[in-house]
Amino acid sequence: MRLGGRLAGAIEVLNDIETRKRPVADALKDWGLSHRFAGSGDRAAIGNIVYDALRMKLSHAYLMDDESPSALAHAVLIRQWGVTAEALNAELEGDNFAPPPVSEAALAAFASRRIEDAPLHVQGDIPDWVQASFETAFGEDWLAEARALARRPTLDLRVNTLKSTREKVLKALDRTAAKLSQTARFGIRIAAGEGASRLPNVTAEVAFQKGWFEIQDEGSQIVADLANPKDGDQVLDYCAGGGGKTLALAAAMHNKGQVHAFDTDRKRLAPIIERLKRAGTHNIQVHDNPKSLPNLLGRMDRVLVDAPCTGTGTWRRRPDTKWRLTTRNLQERTGQQQEALTEASAFVRPGGELIYITCSLLPEENEAQVRQFCADHPEFEIVDALSTWNTLFGVAAGKPRSSDGRTITLTPASTDTDGFFFSRMQRKA
Repeated sequence: MRLGGRLAGAIEVLNDIETRKRPVADALKDWGLSHRFAGSGDRAAIGNIVYDALRMKLSHAYLMDDESPSALAHAVLIRQWGVTAEALNAELEGDNFAPPPVSEAALAAFASRRIEDAPLHVQGDIPDWVQASFETAFGEDWLAEARALARRPTLDLRVNTLKSTREKVLKALDRTAAKLSQTARFGIRIAAGEGASRLPNVTAEVAFQKGWFEIQDEGSQIVADLANPKDGDQVLDYCAGGGGKTLALAAAMHNKGQVHAFDTDRKRLAPIIERLKRAGTHNIQVHDNPKSLPNLLGRMDRVLVDAPCTGTGTWRRRPDTKWRLTTRNLQERTGQQQEALTEASAFVRPGGELIYITCSLLPEENEAQVRQFCADHPEFEIVDALSTWNTLFGVAAGKPRSSDGRTITLTPASTDTDGFFFSRMQRKA
């Protein structure tokens, strides 16, 4: 496909997302199924236009003075991909599969408008009602943090140390330009790429099939590492989901002790079985029924609560969710988080630790939650997390955001990862 066909496909997908309120992944998948003539490179280019448009939806619409899918897609090529309006028109001219040219009014607006004149939430490409929470969380740095969430994410891998080493995995992936991660001790990173370039399909690699590595954002690797489990520990991953952090915990414990993986959503938990087989773990028990948990009450050295949240820290990877988030969603999530913390805390032994993690950047889901929990449950207290960071990653490593050294927040701007919050609470002996 030429550029015109790719642009038309992206506009079609963006229109589908807007009119049917669909997740971007579903819309792209359906487009591919109904356009089987499109090659993998074409589908990747269309996906890149769509994701780039959604990441910077507000600022693109402001600069073009037009929020239509056509204007957003054209803005991606002109503003992000470095294609001039003249070159784009020349490329599309005479292409029967190209969309109609963007309006002269939109091009005139783009030539005359300055993003610095836009409202601040538009400059940051976040919903207007979220600005106050970002200001609370990041102070004067909030706009830089918001803008960092509109960048393309890297592809991050975690080496499975039960089966391999970073050196072996790097050699196996030498065609991908993979490099060592900046902070995560067992991480490998592949750059995001630009324009129409596509990321390598690492799941097709023999090394992946052998269980040498897992796909996992570096931030997710870091917070799992900060849990700092020891060989022989009894650990409960209370909201295990697909098992990414469960696998990291098991590897950190060298297959010793026991990791119990539980999730109330069986569908989310289902993929963990195949992943366990591939990874070669022997110290994980999977629980999909809460009736199997009572024997663990008051016995766990560490209980991990990777709580359900708004996912604001993952907006680089899931930009469509940014525009569907509402205050009601936030209220629902904060209620679920308090419920999960209360339920999970019963499994922590005296002297043990309750570890709270979200992939959110909103203080309502993070600091406010752990402070409220400890106020309601005085047998728990928040303990220092930054010292663990320094021990694991070194004082020379990039630093996460922390107002008091006790809780930690990772962000794309500060640590070049997805956004994650980490807090460790100890049960008094």
